[in-house]
Amino acid sequence: MKPRLIINGSAGRMGRRIVAIASETGKFDIVAALDCAEHPDIGTDAGILAGTGEIGTKLTSTWPGAADVVIDFSLPQAADKTIDFCTENNVALVIGTTGLTESHLEKIRALAKNVPVIQGTNMGVGMNALFKLAATTAKMLGEDYDIEIVEAHHRFKKDAPSGSALTLAENIADATGREYPGCLVHGREGGDSLREAGTIGMHAIRAGDITGDHSVIFSTLGETITLSHSAHSRDTFVRGAVRAALWLVGKEPGLYSMADVLGL
Repeated sequence: MKPRLIINGSAGRMGRRIVAIASETGKFDIVAALDCAEHPDIGTDAGILAGTGEIGTKLTSTWPGAADVVIDFSLPQAADKTIDFCTENNVALVIGTTGLTESHLEKIRALAKNVPVIQGTNMGVGMNALFKLAATTAKMLGEDYDIEIVEAHHRFKKDAPSGSALTLAENIADATGREYPGCLVHGREGGDSLREAGTIGMHAIRAGDITGDHSVIFSTLGETITLSHSAHSRDTFVRGAVRAALWLVGKEPGLYSMADVLGL
């Protein structure tokens, strides 16, 4: 029997690709494709919206009675309904929505005591390798290397810096004993902007249709090392999320990560 899948945020850029790729795998029964009640495409077949042809599931704002796993790439204001549904129905959750508040994260941690959950800022396989490599590199290089993170995304992205950039910084801080988020310096301006030891510079670019670029710069007197990742399309994140949802079904309750999915 195929896992019953709910996709929240199905009419968005990421949601449409999740619908398309999840249906193309043939490994899920997509029981609901959700978005806000005011969306003009409510009632349209989600596969038509995704450009893959009819899948027999219409875009709706009504949560179904049961499912095995939810993939949520919606907006922070929609996350509470997702978490509440999973809590009330003991449904596994893969949530890649960025811009979540501490209140959301507390609810997710509470949910993970009863069902398996993956909460991540980036589901891409390559990006998760970068999360690991950046932390390891920072620990190896030591205090003599200044660290700067630069991220670039399309003009429509609402939150800055990106969740992935913050995850890079948090992993580096954990690996090197820095206080997070106190160690972050967001951009620099003015005549007294001398770099302070132990800080991590954070810079956000918003332009055109850039899917997602992240670079971590380690620099000291005499040399610079740069680790970077470029996403060519949203599909890199989507395939990771779909892979995570399939992996999560049947797991014991707990808060997992893409590193667990990938065995990193």
